[in-house]
Amino acid sequence: MNLGTIFLSEVVGTAMLLLLGAGVVANNILPKNKGAGTGFLHVNFGWGIAVFAGVLVSAKSGAHLNPAVTVGVAASGAKEFVPGIPVDFMSISVYIIAQLIGAFIGACLAWMAYKRQFDEEAPAGLKLAVFSTGPEIRDTVWNLVTEALGTFVLVFVILGAGKYAATDAVSVAWLGALGVAILVVGIGASLGGPTGYAINPARDLGPRIAHFVLPIKGKGDSDWSYSWIPVVGPLVGGALAGLLSGILLPM
Repeated sequence: MNLGTIFLSEVVGTAMLLLLGAGVVANNILPKNKGAGTGFLHVNFGWGIAVFAGVLVSAKSGAHLNPAVTVGVAASGAKEFVPGIPVDFMSISVYIIAQLIGAFIGACLAWMAYKRQFDEEAPAGLKLAVFSTGPEIRDTVWNLVTEALGTFVLVFVILGAGKYAATDAVSVAWLGALGVAILVVGIGASLGGPTGYAINPARDLGPRIAHFVLPIKGKGDSDWSYSWIPVVGPLVGGALAGLLSGILLPM
């Protein structure tokens, strides 16, 4: 195992995640779609399946697909991400850069799949919502709290499922692809209403950049004033989950 393999695995997995995740949102909210108006629970299940597919194709890297997971695993005191890949600045950087690139690619692929729907008249906010999250009530502190809590649940359950020791490698594979998928559906159904539950900095930032650069008809702005919240909130939640796992989870 080397960092090049880790990089490719995370790019492919995160691209799959965003292709299917952004795709289910597009199917639900853009005009002239078979799935138009099927509701938020449909989106929750679509994201769960997107995670399932992304995890399955990125097992080599431990299927983080999320900087908050990478940071959480590092904060937990794990020595390795996967066997042969120590937890250090270089490996953390490779994971996070790959996740951002993969998320950008996946969002672009989702746009290609729904190109004709994006060409139809629709509010700019709906077109942005395919790519990135936004709050129902804009409140910096409480939007941060919501994102941090949702991400804490994600990372804490992943670490808890591993029942790891400090010297073990920790990865999403401990919980299994189906387990993570169900967890993401549950987080969306329970905690996703206020902000759309990014719970993943790459999932929001990579596609938001794609929205900014793609030639989308009538797309409006990319809401950069909000963009830091689905980055900072999940990173805080993931780090807290990692730190507290050593205290709250049995060894």
